Amino acid sequence: MRNPTLTEALVDKVLDIRYDAIPAAAVELSKKIALDGLAVMHAGATEPLGVGRLTTAYVRASGGAPQASVVAGGFKTSMQNAAYANGTMAHALDFDNTSYPPNHPTSPTLPAILAIAEHHRLSGRKIIEAIVAAYEVQGRLRWAATGLRTGTGFHKPSTVGMFGAVTAAARMLDLDRQRTLMAFGIAGSRAGSLSINTGTMTKSSHSGHGARMGVEAALLAQMGWTASPDVFGPKGFFDTFMPGDSKPERLIEGFASPLWMLDPGVGFKAYPSNGFTQRPISGAIELHDAYGLSAEKIDRVQVIFPRFEYVNRPQPRSGLDGKFSIQYTTLVALLDGEVGVDSFTDERRFAPDVVELLPKVELQFDDAIPFDKLTMHVVVHVWLKDGRQLTKRIDRLPGWPGQAGVELTAEQRHGKFYSCTRRVLDHEAARRMLELVERLETLPDVVEIMDIARCDAKE
Repeated sequence: MRNPTLTEALVDKVLDIRYDAIPAAAVELSKKIALDGLAVMHAGATEPLGVGRLTTAYVRASGGAPQASVVAGGFKTSMQNAAYANGTMAHALDFDNTSYPPNHPTSPTLPAILAIAEHHRLSGRKIIEAIVAAYEVQGRLRWAATGLRTGTGFHKPSTVGMFGAVTAAARMLDLDRQRTLMAFGIAGSRAGSLSINTGTMTKSSHSGHGARMGVEAALLAQMGWTASPDVFGPKGFFDTFMPGDSKPERLIEGFASPLWMLDPGVGFKAYPSNGFTQRPISGAIELHDAYGLSAEKIDRVQVIFPRFEYVNRPQPRSGLDGKFSIQYTTLVALLDGEVGVDSFTDERRFAPDVVELLPKVELQFDDAIPFDKLTMHVVVHVWLKDGRQLTKRIDRLPGWPGQAGVELTAEQRHGKFYSCTRRVLDHEAARRMLELVERLETLPDVVEIMDIARCDAKE
């Protein structure tokens, strides 16, 4: 009897994940993931430059059987189209949660899960099971794909994230072993999006693409469509995307022991911008609050950072591009004492105080600081016109679990949810959604949640 291929071994482990064996901590975390994901989808629907508006218009014009809801769209479309729209909106603000190594595990996966769950009226327990499986595969694949560099080459949501989506879709549709192998093979031929599009609308569509293709691959496999049964074997995903720079064995090494979502965990963003901007933002806000900073007081600013050209954007082209600029995000935090959705409008980006001071914000790379999301640190220096120099070193990553003082509390998570939904939901509707999600494991289906999220026009 032959040994299983790497892909077969992975699929066997995926199919072994069952709700009844999921630790209570992972069940609770899955509900937090669902709530945060729904929050950022609603916020993305009104992204200032129009990502949500254009995505919704595109999907509406594309037609599709009314199977699943478009968040804040007021209509249903096919599962694939709904997954695309909601995935794109989930990533539109870069406010979706993160994992380690750097990855966006929710925006390509939760929209696929919700679309299938709504159409087939699947239970909350089934959704939690799919979230756990999707996170496990993404975490292991991201760890194995050592050649997928952060900030360059192929972007993670429609490479790693797509495999999370197809994992979830296969579990939601109860595909057997052979059809799950086919679904993974199909997904392999759908993978790939370019990081060069960071700072544009196209970046957010990478999550939408990952979600849509995950659903499509599983549906095709369910119908009998064929593909390679060993997408992670020789000449497959690893050899194609990062030849000679991967560790495929990590894909199954220690699988679910512990669950990846529990260790190293999931980070929930405090600010709607790139994950590497979170530290300098938090430090700048502390300085603003401690010293009452304003444009009239600031002479110049310097941020000491590990070498990472991706966030070196001294003059971002738009408010959206500003989400990926250490210079811009740090300055806005110093000036306003907060960073929110409105920090990334073109109006704020090109306001007189920003235009005047942005050239005076220097990003200095320090090669002695490790480029590691969890262990790195950042230093913010501010020179004032009265001659004083202010300094703040930030070691801990805002929103990361297990770090006292930075892990988001329940109150902060709920505050983020209401802040994200307030532009499209009234408070009572948002409150009801929150209450339903927080008892997700008891729900027979998510129809009421998605009915609220759809935001049908009032008669």
